[in-house]
Amino acid sequence: MACLVQVHQSLPGSLLRAWQNLGRSRPRRHHRHHQAALRHGRYGAFPGRRHRGQPLHLLPLPPACRAPARRGRPRLQSAARDFLADMQDNKVYMPTDKKSNNFGASPAILVVDFFCSVTVDVATELGIPAYCFFICCAETLAIFLYLPVLHAQSTASFRDMGAEIVRVPGIPSFPAMHCFKPLMDRHDVAYRAFLRVSPYLCRSQGIIVNTFRSLEPRPADAISVGLCTPPGLPTPPVYCIGPLIKAEEVGVKRSRECLAWLDTHPKASVVFLCFGSRSLFSANQTRELAIGLEASGKRFLWVVRSPRRDINDPVKKLDKLPEPDLDALLPEGFLERTKGTGLVVKSWAPQRDVLAQDAVGAFVTHCGWNSVLETVMAGMPMLAWPLYAEQRVNRVFLEKELGLAVAVEGYDKEVVQADEVASKMRWMMESDGGRVLRERTLAAMRLGKEALIPGGESVVTLTQLVESWMAS
Repeated sequence: MACLVQVHQSLPGSLLRAWQNLGRSRPRRHHRHHQAALRHGRYGAFPGRRHRGQPLHLLPLPPACRAPARRGRPRLQSAARDFLADMQDNKVYMPTDKKSNNFGASPAILVVDFFCSVTVDVATELGIPAYCFFICCAETLAIFLYLPVLHAQSTASFRDMGAEIVRVPGIPSFPAMHCFKPLMDRHDVAYRAFLRVSPYLCRSQGIIVNTFRSLEPRPADAISVGLCTPPGLPTPPVYCIGPLIKAEEVGVKRSRECLAWLDTHPKASVVFLCFGSRSLFSANQTRELAIGLEASGKRFLWVVRSPRRDINDPVKKLDKLPEPDLDALLPEGFLERTKGTGLVVKSWAPQRDVLAQDAVGAFVTHCGWNSVLETVMAGMPMLAWPLYAEQRVNRVFLEKELGLAVAVEGYDKEVVQADEVASKMRWMMESDGGRVLRERTLAAMRLGKEALIPGGESVVTLTQLVESWMAS
């Protein structure tokens, strides 16, 4: 988020990086659309242009020993309090600029990740306006804000409610069994942690969301008017400034090879299958998917990763996976039989670049929000195969609210069957329903591009937000 502030080139920025990668939230993002629009558009003239060119500074974390020994929320609050207080007292090293004396000043605005929202109260204590940056969609934000209300409505866990319908203002209703996996057990520590997030979000000065309002008008409006706010809490302003997606991929040899392969195929003829950097299938599911792809008769580009390890082992869960052994994973003779019509890529492909290729006509996705935005901005219809986190609810939203996806049946079972894979791929590429889906995604793509041009809704929102910071 500090990067977004810096594109205005009128506010000095500092970024405290607490971790290298949260999967969906990567530190190295490029927001060239905002940058161009804010420099040259109607809303590009800011007061304070004397600060032009001031760099973004990466600050070191405070030493771990500074925080008390207790775990969880109190420890994070204590560490945040010490660090922000040191910044105010100019005890934190800030590189100086001979042309400006601003880098010795105390912080004027704090923007924290959703997972660090606990620091909002600390910032308030120190007189620093705090904002939360929410990396998912407005629909997911509505659920997190409303969670204390849902908690008070029932004593049962979502996992025990089965098909019972959950209703949240501004979004489609969904079966309880489709709720976020970390929220399924109300007695789990993760559930309790998320339950405490809503008050912090509400007490912030505003929530900055990676979406564009014309894509999600209902949840954005419901949040803005307070329908999702628990009783007794203030309703924070919502700033939709997306879509924020990577402007470029880091190139490797295999990425050039798969893009060159796509160039040899007709327009909109290839189905792209990629399930994110953290999604893992069992060996059985990988084999079943291969059988379905071959049976469909459709061209495909498939990113295959090694099978999942013991997900209950916290150490193995984070280990880097080896390259997949395709001969062991795939049916005998599969690669030879599908040669020409299909390409299997090991572990990784440049998703954004692949989606931009003319040959790609559909995307099989895990429904992670970054992937959804990349797909929308490519105008690509989606075959939804949610796997973890908030992805099941995203699937409901994409299919029922936006009409941009259709789900594979059985994604909530142990294995999606090969005949379902083949059937849905043929439906997507051949049917009138698939063509309608494609038209809707192209319309959503146009809205997303309009949001990022000078005077577009997201550019105006971000501009007004930063102007309010500069005026404070």
